[in-house]
Amino acid sequence: MSDNDQLTNSEQVRRGAVGVMPPAAEYATPAATRVRPEVAARSEASDRRSDSARGRRPLTRRTWFVIVGGSILPILILVGWELSTSLGLVPVSQLPSPAMVWNAGIDLIQRGLLGQYMAISLQRVLIGFAIGAVLGIILGAVVGLSRLADILVAPTLGAIRAVPSLAWIPLLILWLKIGEESKITLIVIGAFFPVYTTISAALRHVDRNLVEAGRAFGLRGVKLFTTIQLPAVLPSVISGLRLALAQSWLFLVAAELIASSMGLGFLLIDSQNNGRIDRIFLAIILLAVIGKLTDALVGLLERWVNKRWA
Repeated sequence: MSDNDQLTNSEQVRRGAVGVMPPAAEYATPAATRVRPEVAARSEASDRRSDSARGRRPLTRRTWFVIVGGSILPILILVGWELSTSLGLVPVSQLPSPAMVWNAGIDLIQRGLLGQYMAISLQRVLIGFAIGAVLGIILGAVVGLSRLADILVAPTLGAIRAVPSLAWIPLLILWLKIGEESKITLIVIGAFFPVYTTISAALRHVDRNLVEAGRAFGLRGVKLFTTIQLPAVLPSVISGLRLALAQSWLFLVAAELIASSMGLGFLLIDSQNNGRIDRIFLAIILLAVIGKLTDALVGLLERWVNKRWA
């Protein structure tokens, strides 16, 4: 056998072992023609997540921009307020200057009253809000999950919800006297209905397939509620809690305006009786600031809940 035959046989064996390789032009197609659309979409989403992980977030999602943007309008209001009083556009008997309000706050702090008023009002709101929210979650779950409870209970609670807050005060004073019990009870009423209404309405629209899947895994009663149904309505629960917190502050002021010797509501009515409009503005500003801070706490709860369940 010649050397040429040996080389030919070796080439044939090699080709038989690995298969005949096609020409380079046959498989060197552009990458864009080989990538499917869904793969490209996933790659784009992955790139966006990578950009977010590297810190290239949208401007509106950056913390510093949120803080600065939220401060613009209050600063503009403060500047306009100062200009209106300093230029004499509005008499100080109707609109005190920011410096007058600040000095009124310093005076109450030096007397040891302002911190006490703020603390007692905050305590009343938090206690009443906590009790009302818990009752609202429990009763809202019962009414939202039971058609019979909805028929028997919902119409009566709907009628009670329509009663104005001031209408409860004379009755609570007669029953519970002028004390902490009457004020906290009024706040409980104010906090209860937003939570009850949102949860009962949201539970009626939970996906039935989720509920059936939970039952297929042996979940029943409270376990089914806490595992499947409650996480499904978490956005509604948080919205109800925020509404309940705002309602609690409204009902607090209503209670302290009528029957109180301490608190920010009492500061309002006492300042009105004494003609201290600077203290009236001080009480209003403090109610707004404390109300926003407590709402921010609910926002932190919302973030934790979303990470935990959503």
